[in-house]
Amino acid sequence: MSRIRVTRPVALTALAGVGACLAVVVVPSAFAGTTTPAGSSCTIRPAAKSSEAPLSCLGVTASLDHLPAVGEQATLTVNVQAQAQVKHAGLALQLPPSIRMTGEESGFATPTTDTFGQRTSQALALTPGTRALKLKVKAVAAGPAQIQADISDIDRPDPRRAGHDSLELTIGTAKGSSDKGVSVTKADAAPSHARGPRARKPRLVAPKGLAPAPVSGRASAAKAPASPRAAAATSNAQVCVNGTFRNRFQSAEGGSWNGKANRDEPVSNVNITLWGKPTANSGTQKLATGMTGNGDGKFNLCTPSTSVISQAWVEFQTQAGRMWSVVDGNGRLYSTATYSLNNISGSTSLGNVYANTGQSRAWHAVDTLNKLWWNRGATTNCWASSQQDGQCTPITVQWYPGSTDGTYWTTNEDKIHLADNDPDSEHTTIHEAGHALMGKLYKNWWPNVSNCSPHYVNRTSSTSCGWTEGFANAVAFHTFNDTTYYWGNGSSMNLANDRSTNGIDPGDACEARVATSLVDLWSQVDGGWTKSNTMMSRTWQSSFREYFVDDRPDYGLDSGSTARNILYRHTIQY
Repeated sequence: MSRIRVTRPVALTALAGVGACLAVVVVPSAFAGTTTPAGSSCTIRPAAKSSEAPLSCLGVTASLDHLPAVGEQATLTVNVQAQAQVKHAGLALQLPPSIRMTGEESGFATPTTDTFGQRTSQALALTPGTRALKLKVKAVAAGPAQIQADISDIDRPDPRRAGHDSLELTIGTAKGSSDKGVSVTKADAAPSHARGPRARKPRLVAPKGLAPAPVSGRASAAKAPASPRAAAATSNAQVCVNGTFRNRFQSAEGGSWNGKANRDEPVSNVNITLWGKPTANSGTQKLATGMTGNGDGKFNLCTPSTSVISQAWVEFQTQAGRMWSVVDGNGRLYSTATYSLNNISGSTSLGNVYANTGQSRAWHAVDTLNKLWWNRGATTNCWASSQQDGQCTPITVQWYPGSTDGTYWTTNEDKIHLADNDPDSEHTTIHEAGHALMGKLYKNWWPNVSNCSPHYVNRTSSTSCGWTEGFANAVAFHTFNDTTYYWGNGSSMNLANDRSTNGIDPGDACEARVATSLVDLWSQVDGGWTKSNTMMSRTWQSSFREYFVDDRPDYGLDSGSTARNILYRHTIQY
């Protein structure tokens, strides 16, 4: 039976803002800064007013003097705003493959060109004010396009000393036909090319539970393990379509302020459908469903008994069974579809099928959640042991190109909101998923958190903030077996600490200290975090003290000298 603390919050906490009132509990986690800016004059808003992203001392905007059609030139203006002196600021620009710089621009590094387009950068010494930089660009291909600009303090990686902006447009073929915005929710697969030289070695995921159940025409919430991805021997009457689904994306992990790492990786455990027309005169039908393979992205979809199919194609969606998904601003799943196959029989291989480029971050986010799923510390087939099979609730992520609605998780929606470049940081995605996981463990109860907006990953906030944010950081560190936090712009900070560490405040009101204490307890004392998560599903905590002193002994988890020495190393003493 679950035990609830006497001190508990009201069901929903109202957050009042200028011109807005949110009747939700907002957990702003991933935008936690590393240091408090000098003074209180920094007012640059990096996100929408509904977001909990902190105000920044640096900002950047990108604009075109007009929307070019194919073959036309335009002037790209990048305005860098500073409200503090920054000796070493880094400005990074990225153009899509459909837009090119027309010549060398003064002060910018020689652009590099790859699958993702052109990238250039410039180091700046900034004083308070606005600086405008201009570049000549040319549209070279039609379709959706995104220009991105990032400014950051190279010496002090911190969301409160950084800014991101993007410009989305759809390039037309004739003069005056280009338009603002992009539409990429449903799109065709990207062209297949050889894997780039910077593709990382696939990360091995050791399954510690069942895969998410595949969705069929009559499927409900996860009730059973997924069926094997490898199809049985193909009968003479069957028509099968197979291949590997992959995604090209840019990763903050392994990158830096002026160049994120290029990745080319399979997409695991996502829903796929074989659509087609059995005969030339028939309507479109759902011929087969399944999921891509875990760790390899392979698929093999077979029709039950048709020897020849007039037309068929495969659709991939940003959803894993019914356990997690990524949706656009209107709640719709992203989908990538292959080209149509005509008059096929037997087995047909599509080889490597690539996610649409404009959807790349959505696929990166959904694949990142797969890494948490396989080591989520649950004793049921749900995200948390507090939920029983057949009654699971999913993790839902909202993201869309150019989004300023992030980065946070809300209790009333049970939805993660990621801003434009957030999915580039797997740590940010999993950090927010850590909040969603805690919400599920606590059966939608949430502590009464104080002094947490804003909060700083290495500074004292409150014991309640240190607990909720520290847990979310610990989930990311546990998933990736590290202690380094990465932001979407490629900046990072190593939060490994002991009693001699400078720059990280001591005690359990500092989330970095709580996070590293948790991961050390799980790895060095508890033999993993399943027992800890099971305890949290039965008794709910408002602070790390309650977790360690009050609850661990009741559930057979060590709180003796070995465990206390771990806390002591991280400056926490009870």
